[in-house]
Amino acid sequence: MAPHEIVILGGGVGGTLTANVLARKLTRRRAHVTLIDRTGRHTFQPGWLYIPFGGEPPEQLERDERRLLDRRVTLAIGDVAAINRATRVIEMADGMHFPYDTLVIATGAQLAPETLPGYAEDAHHFYSAEAALRLQAALRNFNGGRIVVGAASAHYKCPPAPLEFAFLLNDYLHQRGLRDRSEIIYASPTSHVFPIENVADFVMPLLEERGIRTLLDFAAASVDPQAHTLATSDGRTLPYDLLVLVPPHQGAQIMSDAGLSNGHGWVPTDHETLQCKTDPNIYVIGDANDLPVLKSGSAAHFEAKVVANRIVAELLNRHELPRYTGEVMAFIETGQGQASQIVLDYAHPPQPPAPSQLYHYEKTLFNKFYWYLVPSGAV
Repeated sequence: MAPHEIVILGGGVGGTLTANVLARKLTRRRAHVTLIDRTGRHTFQPGWLYIPFGGEPPEQLERDERRLLDRRVTLAIGDVAAINRATRVIEMADGMHFPYDTLVIATGAQLAPETLPGYAEDAHHFYSAEAALRLQAALRNFNGGRIVVGAASAHYKCPPAPLEFAFLLNDYLHQRGLRDRSEIIYASPTSHVFPIENVADFVMPLLEERGIRTLLDFAAASVDPQAHTLATSDGRTLPYDLLVLVPPHQGAQIMSDAGLSNGHGWVPTDHETLQCKTDPNIYVIGDANDLPVLKSGSAAHFEAKVVANRIVAELLNRHELPRYTGEVMAFIETGQGQASQIVLDYAHPPQPPAPSQLYHYEKTLFNKFYWYLVPSGAV
């Protein structure tokens, strides 16, 4: 009997971890695992947050994907042209084809700055290595004024990141002697400064304590590069000297082309089984799905383990199939050498502890040891 063909789209934390767990738990006779990645480079994206403030350079935040994968996993590098669900074949732009029995989608979220008029001409962000380096240069040239920090829309990966940036920016301006002649405004597109109300309530006093002004329900509709203003659809405008705005996000175009997405590229996914709602032969993990959890590497990490172990259980005819409970764990930098922690699942909202140096130290250690612990599935 031919081995069960498992194809994974995306070599981020979710895809890599899924591939390694499957390869470890299934023999080659039972299953063949193929991971398809566009670049063949694995990036530790949380490290981009620190680049504007002089953190590790981009080249230290990347690894060769092949080095992170179990030798039994086949790695294919290139662009996916189409998901042919009728024939269960992944069609590549270079003409290659990869048949699948089970497909795991881990394509993540795509930045879509072009959907916000004026954004590309005058806004900064740190959601790519190149953008983080440009922001680093902009901060070095900044000598005082108003910095607006926020997110362009409500759905974006790593929700704590813009808040973390605001706290670290406050420290940075103090260190440069610029805080007294600078204003930081945190603009949120929703009615809270964080998607989860408990966390928003925890963060608000910290923002007030540091003199960071907040604007709520400020969903960006356009950027005026000449006037240096950020505008909403209802006509409100916010002047700035430096704009640091998380760009709009959307799912991969191939999901829409395959009839899998909900219109924004996110794939409707069962909250517990992580199966695509329109195709049970497809699992969806990480930022690509539409689950009501934080789009983050942490969610992808926990979801990947569930998906890998469900596939193993199905192929070995086990009756008990694991289910995802909505588990997410993330740190949040609060500045001044401190951090807190966000831990939640579907049944338990987060209760962030008071900021401390210990959590900051734990986050620093995790960032250092990520390469050895997470992609392999060791944790």
